[in-house]
Amino acid sequence: MAKHLTHYDPLRDAVRFDPLRSMEDLMREFSVVPTFGGFEPERRIRVDVAETDQAYTVKADMPGFKKDDIRVAIDGDVVTISATMQDKKDETVGNMVYSERYAGTLYRSFNLPQEVDQAKTEAKYKDGVLQLTLPKKPNGAKKQIAIQ
Repeated sequence: MAKHLTHYDPLRDAVRFDPLRSMEDLMREFSVVPTFGGFEPERRIRVDVAETDQAYTVKADMPGFKKDDIRVAIDGDVVTISATMQDKKDETVGNMVYSERYAGTLYRSFNLPQEVDQAKTEAKYKDGVLQLTLPKKPNGAKKQIAIQ
């Protein structure tokens, strides 16, 4: 039986950094990015904030959450959005059983330039988007920061 010998080239055969490889592959290789549920996207609360003379409007993308699991807290000019999620996935393929569970809470806090009138605040959740209407507090002055 003849053996085929090949020349060992450490630059060709070794695992090396490839600048054209996607960052996602690199992060997955080093297990820096936590994954759950296979290739599900990482859950985050993404917000857009708009301002008028009377109020702030906040739109928060929160797909996959239930309305009852979302909380909004306002303390002066600080808005905190939190959501709790529990998910369980069971799959059976042939004689292989796959089961995964996830439970966690996401938080997002941010400051507004002016205090909010909590008594007139409105919140609606539809199609994965939380919309907040945050009226500005009467006689509230915008914060000005002096640069020294």
